[in-house]
Amino acid sequence: MRPAVRRALGLVLIGVVVAVTCTFLGRWQWHRHVVKDRLIAVVQANWAAAPVPLSTLAPPGAGLTPASEWRSVRAEGHYVPAATVLLRNRPVASHSAYHVLVPFVTRDGSVLVVDRGWVPIGSNGSTAPTPAAPPAGTTTLVGRVRMPEAASTRGAPAGQVQSIDVPQVLAAAGAAAPAGTAYPFYVAVSTEDPAPAQALGTLDPPDTDPGPHLSYAFQWWVFALGGFAACVWSARRELLEERQERAAAPARRVGDADDVAATSAPAAHDAGRDETAGPTTAPAEGSGAADEGRAAAGPSHKRPRRRPGRDELAEDALVDAQLGGGSPGRPPGRPEDAEPR
Repeated sequence: MRPAVRRALGLVLIGVVVAVTCTFLGRWQWHRHVVKDRLIAVVQANWAAAPVPLSTLAPPGAGLTPASEWRSVRAEGHYVPAATVLLRNRPVASHSAYHVLVPFVTRDGSVLVVDRGWVPIGSNGSTAPTPAAPPAGTTTLVGRVRMPEAASTRGAPAGQVQSIDVPQVLAAAGAAAPAGTAYPFYVAVSTEDPAPAQALGTLDPPDTDPGPHLSYAFQWWVFALGGFAACVWSARRELLEERQERAAAPARRVGDADDVAATSAPAAHDAGRDETAGPTTAPAEGSGAADEGRAAAGPSHKRPRRRPGRDELAEDALVDAQLGGGSPGRPPGRPEDAEPR
């Protein structure tokens, strides 16, 4: 397998993994949005419903279904102020506060934990505040049923709890807790009749913000599509670049061969000329061929020969006389020494 093909397949595989992962993350966020949207629909429907008697919604000791949460109920009975319990660590509008939990005994003797509202923590956080007393005597309250919270494993001072778990609340009330069958859920109070002498802080309405889950889902799906497309594009680019390189390789080899031939041609020509010429004999000094050779070769850069001395001239004249029949007494070629005819 060619390296470019191997790289292209690796890129496509990475794109598939990225696309699948982002797709599942998008589905996860989508399901969270669906669940949150379903809860919001339940809250909106129950919030707009008219109050119903507590015994109609749930008999004493019966649990509450999630579809009934935030439903408005009406109950008659009386509070037990001595069994008041404070719920810790519940900020309200970014301020520390305590929720006030008071047991409420209905006409049939059942016990209902009621969240009456909140009080500020005060300037001294180590000392628990004293909340205002609930209405005395028979009271008709209207409130919204809430699912109980999970039991907390954290400790709390006497008369306080960390979560609204009905058994923990009644246990924190101690001996003042009323006897009777307790409802396993609690009620967040809306109105009390008669009204209390001093009202507590009003509880916040439920949060109906769907959150960013839907936008997160679409973002993950866009990442899946974009990541896969980017990897496929990179793989295609790898293959195209390899194809271009393979197409340009023959032309590059031909060009390299031409350059090598052009470089080696002068050297081969000079070598061939030297071999065909063979050994040559230099022309004799003083001959016409030597003179013509020197003239054709141009000016020589050799050092000039020194002028011959008298003995050398005399010897040359003697040789010339013997060869040409001249007088050995004088060198030839000097007109001032020639005899008159």
